[in-house]
Amino acid sequence: QVQLVESGGGSVQAGGSLRLSCTASGLTFSSYIMGWFRQAPGKEREIVAAVKWTGSRTYYADFVKGRFTISRDNAKNTVYLQMNSLKPEDTAVYYCAAKKGTYYSGYVHEYDYWGQGTQVTVSS
Repeated sequence: QVQLVESGGGSVQAGGSLRLSCTASGLTFSSYIMGWFRQAPGKEREIVAAVKWTGSRTYYADFVKGRFTISRDNAKNTVYLQMNSLKPEDTAVYYCAAKKGTYYSGYVHEYDYWGQGTQVTVSS
C-alpha cells in the first residue's frame, strides 16, 4: 500500500519561511517524479514544483521561482519543499504527489499517488 505523508505546514507571517516534508512508503521512490501541488479555497489544484529522481532536474511554477526550493533524499524516501519569502497568496493546502516514470508533468491527473495535504497559512 502506497502512502505519502506530508508534514511541516502551519501558520506564518508574510516574509516568513516553512519547510514541508513528504515521506513515501510502499513504492520504489527513485522510480517516481515527486511533485508539490497546492489548492486554495475555491481554486483548482495547481503544480508548485516537481523533481526528477536524480534530484538535479527540477521544475517550478512561475509564481514560486526564486522563493521555493524542491529537493529529495532518495535514501530517506522523502521530498522537501523549502518555502521562503512567503506571501498571503501562498495560503493553501499543499499536497505531495508521485508520478511514475521519467517525464515531468504539471497535470494533476497524471500523478499516481497523493498525500493527504498540509495546510499553509500566511498572514499579512
